[in-house]
Amino acid sequence: MNQKKSFLTLAFGLFALCASSFAQKKTAKHSFEIKNGAFVYDGKPIQIHSGEMHFARVPHQYWHQRLQMMKAMGLNTVATYVFWNFQETAPGVWDFKGDHDLAGFVKAAQEEGMMVILRPGPYACAEWEFGGFPWWLQKAPGMVVRTNNQPFLDSCKVYFSKIADQVRDLQITHGGPIIMVQAENEFGSYVAQRKDIPLEEHKAYSAAVKNILDEVGFDVPLFTSDGSWLFKGGTIEGALPTANGEDNIKNLKKVVNEYHGNKGPYMVAEFYPGWLDHWAEPFPKVSAESVAKQTEKYLQDTVSFNFYMVHGGTNFGFTAGANYDGNHDIQPDLTSYDYDAPISEAGWVTPKYQAIRELMQKYAHYEIPAIPKQIPVIAIPSIQLTQSQNLFDLLAKSEPVENDTPMTFEDLNQGYGYVVYQKKFVQPIQGTLKLDGLRDYAMIYVNGKQVGELNRYFKNYSMDIDIPFNATLTIVVENMGRINYGAEIVHNLKGIIKPVTINDMEITGNWQMYKLPMESFPEINSGKSAVTGNPALYKGSFDLKEVGDTFLDMQDWGKGIVFVNGHNLGRYWKVGPQQTLYLPGCWLNKGKNTIQIFEQQNEKQHTELKSIKTPVLETLNLPKKSDA
Repeated sequence: MNQKKSFLTLAFGLFALCASSFAQKKTAKHSFEIKNGAFVYDGKPIQIHSGEMHFARVPHQYWHQRLQMMKAMGLNTVATYVFWNFQETAPGVWDFKGDHDLAGFVKAAQEEGMMVILRPGPYACAEWEFGGFPWWLQKAPGMVVRTNNQPFLDSCKVYFSKIADQVRDLQITHGGPIIMVQAENEFGSYVAQRKDIPLEEHKAYSAAVKNILDEVGFDVPLFTSDGSWLFKGGTIEGALPTANGEDNIKNLKKVVNEYHGNKGPYMVAEFYPGWLDHWAEPFPKVSAESVAKQTEKYLQDTVSFNFYMVHGGTNFGFTAGANYDGNHDIQPDLTSYDYDAPISEAGWVTPKYQAIRELMQKYAHYEIPAIPKQIPVIAIPSIQLTQSQNLFDLLAKSEPVENDTPMTFEDLNQGYGYVVYQKKFVQPIQGTLKLDGLRDYAMIYVNGKQVGELNRYFKNYSMDIDIPFNATLTIVVENMGRINYGAEIVHNLKGIIKPVTINDMEITGNWQMYKLPMESFPEINSGKSAVTGNPALYKGSFDLKEVGDTFLDMQDWGKGIVFVNGHNLGRYWKVGPQQTLYLPGCWLNKGKNTIQIFEQQNEKQHTELKSIKTPVLETLNLPKKSDA
């Protein structure tokens, strides 16, 4: 064998050895199972230290930074919901790119050395629009969500199959980081609220959900999560029961033992270091001291936990959902999902974060890395608004849908945004206007002049009105988010869903409806034609030498939405408590940037706005009761 041939043989051998080693490293698998009352990872019992972060609420450019923040806090696992309506953006249209890239998020977690808990629903809650359900499910004949209903279960199977196609090979059984998958979500509370449905029917539905997850290829352990007092309705045979919000460890173990064969493991799948927030209500706070104290109890007793939320993020666009209670028919959720979480909406360290990190450094049996560098923050002193247009002028150039009675958003095949309802009166009428079917917020105009505001939150459904001869009544209706929790989730149509009456007489004939879904911002004419008291569209631009995160200051505005460079930042509303909108720096450009605003109230014409470096999330500005 000559020298050249010997060299080539040796080189090829080394290459083959390296390639083999790389392949072994690349395909190296870990194991995870529930065994002998414990979570077992690679044959050893472990405690899950998890934090909830929803990839849909964070720009994908920031996923790694947020995961690094979690790991530096001492966590070894990230939990995330998958929102059905975030992945299926229109009937049969699936999006798994960019911010919607579920597999990309799971891979990012693996790259950061984190295990993953997947929560695909099909129901999520999460203060997310319709609890994650696509709005058009309500249009399907014979379909009832969250029930043992074949059309719904068939749709669930399509959804679960699509999700499984994305992450099947990212389960730990296939070399990925996903260690557990949740079946349904907090179903026990729904069972308690829907006593009109027999328990055996509820159980048949939840068992069907588990079976579908098995069928489409989820082969890691499944679990359920409910309040400990709701296990009877919420647990599913073959899935590990975990408790939400349970701070009494003795009770946690008692209830899990009762439903899991007198053995663990024991996990609080939703441990609340903060709480959710509604418009027109105080921003709730949870102290760092109380969170740290409870965390230490779990650590000392080897109870696994998942902080809900460890990082909340933002309800960009029209993704915010709503709740309801005895005082309010709807409680729309804020655009900010800061949640008073240990990692703030913009990914910052908080006192709560520091307190938990110090505890984890004391108890964790693994290395906790340094805290990553904060993303830069900038302020923009003045953004000039050089164009404006009266919404009614814009609509005059579009074609309405006509019907004898007002149509719902769903009947108009529109999911989100606004619908403008108009009716021409050939005879004068005055008296009490009633919109008992208002869903959810309306500005009322006669011949283009604002005469009132009706509001489902304040249970304001009627007002006095005087419509002269040959006048036009205009009602601008906003969908403020479908209910995401409780029995009312099956009653989620939007727009005007019942007859409009004046003096208890139904107003019918030749209603015109202008659709304004705001999937993208409408093009407006050059110049300034906004009219005080009419809904208005504003546009401006600004130049930046450096980009960074910032917060648009909306304290001088009324109610509306903001787009920057084509991104819908979400809803603002002067009632608070949120008075700013988070603008991620990754959505800004060095050089020219464009801003567009839809201002519904437009109590005055605007020429500029600014951004500031810190958010304003706790300032209420409620109307007087006479104005509400």
